[in-house]
Amino acid sequence: MKTFDTLAELSAQVGTTIAVSDWLLVTQEQIRLFAQATGDQQWIHVDPERAAKGPFGTTVAHGFLTLSLIPQFLESSLAMGDVQMSVNCGLNKVRFVAPVPVMSRLRAHFKLLATELLERGGVQQIWEVTVEIEGHKKPACVAELVLRQYV
Repeated sequence: MKTFDTLAELSAQVGTTIAVSDWLLVTQEQIRLFAQATGDQQWIHVDPERAAKGPFGTTVAHGFLTLSLIPQFLESSLAMGDVQMSVNCGLNKVRFVAPVPVMSRLRAHFKLLATELLERGGVQQIWEVTVEIEGHKKPACVAELVLRQYV
């Protein structure tokens, strides 16, 4: 885990990869629960028997499931000493580059692209997040995260 004492210390790192998260295993149960929560019951996600005969040879995680793991990846890879509150403001860009087969391990790489000072002691950050699939050449997802942090 990478730790910064202040937002100013982090902001000085614009243009560099700051942190890499812990690995996270994507299970069929996690995929099932995500499908249940979102209503996306497509067979490539929830039907292991049918998916075994499909294009990926197994079930795959929803792209939005992979995207939804970004806060967990961030939490396991970056700590800020003076931040009292973080607010997810959304995404500028998202691409699902490769499918995530069930029982894959994922981790995220965080590159700080830009920072901007906000009123009341906050900083808006733009992060390039690349979600890696262990053992695969292509990433699962590349996204540009907009995050606001306040002291």
